[in-house]
Amino acid sequence: MTRNSIDVASRVSPHLSALLRSRINNPECEQPVTLIAVRRFLGDLLPADFSEAERMHRFDIGESLLDELDALIEEFGASALAVDFTQAAASESLSRAIEAVINDENRENPPTLATIRDAILAGLGARMVGDGVLEDDEGDTLLAEIEALIEQFGADTLAEDFLRYE
Repeated sequence: MTRNSIDVASRVSPHLSALLRSRINNPECEQPVTLIAVRRFLGDLLPADFSEAERMHRFDIGESLLDELDALIEEFGASALAVDFTQAAASESLSRAIEAVINDENRENPPTLATIRDAILAGLGARMVGDGVLEDDEGDTLLAEIEALIEQFGADTLAEDFLRYE
């Protein structure tokens, strides 16, 4: 299986991305999770008695996800890895931590995920909790979240790519 070199995740709806992520993170799923495996899972959730005409006129989330998944399979193949189609974004609290490092006027280069991890290890989360920017429990989860992003995307990936804007 080859990895897709273009940023296909940006073309995937947030709902499908969440479904893909849930299948990838499910310890009972056979790994690695492919698009066809997610397609089978989603197909099994839909009623079997839909006629083709009903499918074409139905606009619920399951059907639209199925159509979106079918289009991805047609374009990239059934064996494409689902992880290539998931969108990653930092939590609100990690986004605040990333922004704090980005806005540091002493910084010369854009921070990487490793830079954010180093800042958290140096007490960034505790300072943000002390300043009232984060709640106590939010500060406690920063390190685990940044470690998970580093594991998936690499330490040298730009942190700003994961900012969540809501």
